[in-house]
Amino acid sequence: MTETSHPVTLFTGQWADLPFEEVARLAASWGYDGLEIACSGDHLDLARADEDPAYLQSRLDILDRHGLKVWAISNHLAGQAVCDDPIDFRHQAIVRDYVWGDGEAEGVRRRAAEDMKRAARVARRLGVDTVVGFTGSKIWPYVAMFPPVPADVIDAGYEDFANRWNPILDVFDGEGVRFAHEVHPSEIAYDYWTTVRALECIDHREAFGLNWDPSHLLWQGLDTIGFITDFADRIYHVDCKDTRLRPASGRSGILGSHLTWGDPRRGWDFVSTGHGDMHWEDAFRALRSIEYTGPISIEWEDAGMDRLHGAAEAVVRIRELLWKRPEASFDAAFSNQRET
Repeated sequence: MTETSHPVTLFTGQWADLPFEEVARLAASWGYDGLEIACSGDHLDLARADEDPAYLQSRLDILDRHGLKVWAISNHLAGQAVCDDPIDFRHQAIVRDYVWGDGEAEGVRRRAAEDMKRAARVARRLGVDTVVGFTGSKIWPYVAMFPPVPADVIDAGYEDFANRWNPILDVFDGEGVRFAHEVHPSEIAYDYWTTVRALECIDHREAFGLNWDPSHLLWQGLDTIGFITDFADRIYHVDCKDTRLRPASGRSGILGSHLTWGDPRRGWDFVSTGHGDMHWEDAFRALRSIEYTGPISIEWEDAGMDRLHGAAEAVVRIRELLWKRPEASFDAAFSNQRET
């Protein structure tokens, strides 16, 4: 990493089937500066890390052996269970056993909230100031608004979010750590206006910001660059994941039609960074304009590409766009011309 560039990291969520040591080895061999460590697999067990300093040190030792650093950790999966209703088989498949417990819904939500608080404590001990993740949503099942949904049901959903997340954010404040919510369908904030409302209902407290991941904005038809500038003071982390939109055929909609990833009948698909419709150069110019100085984390998802190829290629593509900023305006030289 040079002094003029952002650190480029690899998000380990899609690599949780591999030992943490192996992911670190691979990332280092490809030229990454560090990892955005997912709290899944053997990569980072928060309950163990919260109680066992030796275990936590072992994570840092692995990074050090491979010349890597960590700027953010991710607890997406537990975060999803904080507000979701219903809690069901989908959550059992993604959360830790200590969060699932006996599966009673409210108990799962409470334990998920405790795990988010735990993430703040562990992040601080790792020397990290950002936890990336999801919030879940009590009202996402009503996104189609039919059968008709009264406004007070939606209001109650945002109130539920505030009631459950403000105590979590109190712990984040106490640890000096920020939460970077990934704006994403199925969350309380999934597009522009829901992000505005989510921020309003927690009084814009500084502990709650955003993880800018354009892949989820693209397929919804949102302005990915405008999102950066409109929420300039809330961009706490960046994940690079790409989306390819397919030409309208009159058959495919944005909801995916319950077709599997990679099915050519879909209207869009997640693809490896640089292979989709995201204008990454525009994004990095916008991020520089708001003075974002954090990591650029590559999140690999592509049903049609081997991940070893995709992750190795992506870091090269991204580094090509992280050039040094000018020290003076490009037209400054004209003001120094003498009249002849």
